[in-house]
Amino acid sequence: MAVAASRDARLTIVPAALVCAAAPAFFVLQVAWIGWVLVAAGVGGAIAIERGRATASGPSLARDLSLIAAGMLIVSSIPLAAELDNLGMLRFTVALGGAVLVPYLVSRFVFRDHAIRFPWRSGKRWGRLQWGWLVAVLVLGWLILPFYFITSGVYLNWPVVDTPNLIVRLFIGVGAVGIWDELFFICTVFTLLRRHFPTLLANLLQTIVFVSFLWELGYREWGPVLTIPFALLQGLIFVRTHSLAYVVTVHLLFDAVVFAVLVHAHNPGLLPIFVL
Repeated sequence: MAVAASRDARLTIVPAALVCAAAPAFFVLQVAWIGWVLVAAGVGGAIAIERGRATASGPSLARDLSLIAAGMLIVSSIPLAAELDNLGMLRFTVALGGAVLVPYLVSRFVFRDHAIRFPWRSGKRWGRLQWGWLVAVLVLGWLILPFYFITSGVYLNWPVVDTPNLIVRLFIGVGAVGIWDELFFICTVFTLLRRHFPTLLANLLQTIVFVSFLWELGYREWGPVLTIPFALLQGLIFVRTHSLAYVVTVHLLFDAVVFAVLVHAHNPGLLPIFVL
């Protein structure tokens, strides 16, 4: 029986990997039908594994993977190229908002569990290490991001912002997407995966989804060299702090530098605060 249980545990990795592998299909290759096939195979495989068990105990992998899949399917329904017009920002709001709300509402009111939570504060004060990391994020962003965005040309994946109105819209958009990243990739995808897998494996799987989304959003060329460790660190920080407020703060500080670099790249001399 122990051998069979161990084999089942290993088998569950396959459907989870298939569902997460749908993210590169949706957001990197941008071939929707491959993503649909991978999602169907992953969720279907989880259902088959759970039906084959003599008894059911613990959270349902099939249900949790279906929640992750639902969020990805909603996000994949729109192009993720940054657009700052009213329609584009509305489209982002509806799709990204739906990708968080639908899994949360289904989990709570259909499946009747509280798998997805948004623990804003842990009740503990941030220590020196936490405050030090916030400073480090700003310094590292200031040193690395201008070189990445400008020398690779990826800043051209974002629209030109050459008026006060567009600059304000970019600021709102960058910040809003940064907050959403933590609500979906960490509090939804990562949290659901941790119900079934060790933290390290769950973190690696959520990173596939996180980095794939960022690729279509515009972090291309050698961007994954930056976004992969960032996604992994955000998962690790969340595990250590149990604080959505902290991971959001880290992300917003990073995105503040991203915003400044984009404005600088499109308007050389407007923000003369970077070495490059």
